Amino acid sequence: MENISVQVQKVTLNDIQQLQEIGRKTFYETFAGSNTKEDMQKYLDESFSETKLTEELTDQNSEFYFAKIEDKIIGYLKVNFGASQTELKDNKALEIERIYVPKEFHGKKVGQILYDKAIEIAEQHNSDYVWLGVWEENPRAINFYKKNGFVEFDKHIFKLGNDEQTDIMMKLKLNNN
Repeated sequence: MENISVQVQKVTLNDIQQLQEIGRKTFYETFAGSNTKEDMQKYLDESFSETKLTEELTDQNSEFYFAKIEDKIIGYLKVNFGASQTELKDNKALEIERIYVPKEFHGKKVGQILYDKAIEIAEQHNSDYVWLGVWEENPRAINFYKKNGFVEFDKHIFKLGNDEQTDIMMKLKLNNN
């Protein structure tokens, strides 16, 4: 494959439509096969509503980034700090809440580029470690994080509609201290 040049750009409120689009598309592609239509629809409607995304985009402790080739959005990243973390809420930690890349761009290092951006942000914030939750039935993602040095430390339940699913909690200690 020719070398594609991927730019990483911070998402602003002006990008809310594009964020909604890539968010819904990638979540659906990743999880639709394993969930009921009703549960999926409910989750997509709630998690990617304009209200919810506006709330997240205006949160000082959350940041979104797009991966783009020219003007095409080919993935996105969401990181959380402090009280905006979904769990732990540790001021010395950064949470990678989402790295999503459409299937057509899997295997093209887009996820790795977004991941590297998350680590760069964590280092700028002087975080001691980075953590995340990954669905136990997503071996592709689990292997990606293990390859990047993450270790499992806990599990938690993620509710998608009426379905309870288990997320594996993983973390990576940073060597910036």
